[in-house]
Amino acid sequence: MQSRGTGTLRASTTGWVVHELTLYVVPLGTDPQPQHIAKCNLHPYRDRVYDFHLSSFAGRWAIGGLLTLFFAALARWVRGVTNAGAIAGAVSSFVLYVGGGPGAFAALIAVFSLAWITTRFGYSRKQKLGIAERGEGRNASQVLANLGVATVCAAIYAASQGSIVWLLATSAALSEAAADTVSSELGQAFSDRAWLITNWRSVPAGTNGAVSLIGPLAGIAAAGIVSSVCLLGGLLPRSWLAVSIGAAMLGMVVDSFLGAWLERRRLLTNDSVNFLSTLVAAVASSWLS
Repeated sequence: MQSRGTGTLRASTTGWVVHELTLYVVPLGTDPQPQHIAKCNLHPYRDRVYDFHLSSFAGRWAIGGLLTLFFAALARWVRGVTNAGAIAGAVSSFVLYVGGGPGAFAALIAVFSLAWITTRFGYSRKQKLGIAERGEGRNASQVLANLGVATVCAAIYAASQGSIVWLLATSAALSEAAADTVSSELGQAFSDRAWLITNWRSVPAGTNGAVSLIGPLAGIAAAGIVSSVCLLGGLLPRSWLAVSIGAAMLGMVVDSFLGAWLERRRLLTNDSVNFLSTLVAAVASSWLS
């Protein structure tokens, strides 16, 4: 058998869309006469997105792999993560680059940079209070708790070539991760007192579920920075910038409530709270869009 196909293609932002495809199957050794031709109209596949740039896709994998190795090694060298944390971060980094492109990878760099810098603000004070991060950096569970939701969203987008709402969810989750970390670290560094978000009772800085004046403001700024990086990197349209920041802020508030209600009672761990708050941000972003 031999086959020939006819059809039309129209361009899309991610590749080409099959508008109409007809396949003609002709038995070998025969002339392509009408009685010998089996016509198959592949209408179930109309309007499905196909990316024919295989070399570009392979190139993205290669670049993603190289950037991932460099980023993981750098993060470990500056003691931002442990060895296991570097491996977990490498997996997230690779998936974010392949799934979301350079914009998602740039946002990851922004999240890491903000976390690394703010963790070192007032570090000696945090050590005295017993709330400082470990000197060797964040471990694998901490990395995945903060980056897991964004990584899954980017992977779903890449695997399905689906709606760009998945990229918005990626941006919101990364922005929330940065907001939560920055608000906690700077609030602990510069605030002597904080207030439980559930009843506004005054408690020491660093108490689970407590908020200070400095912390939330710094968190909003961090969410704005990461979301802006996503915008400049082509991950978001301009109209969704406020959505990404707003969803991140909502996730940050949920983080405080979970900390006050459940983490203080040891019903959830800090990693569980961080994961759930990024999940809330991702879901809220799709709802707000």
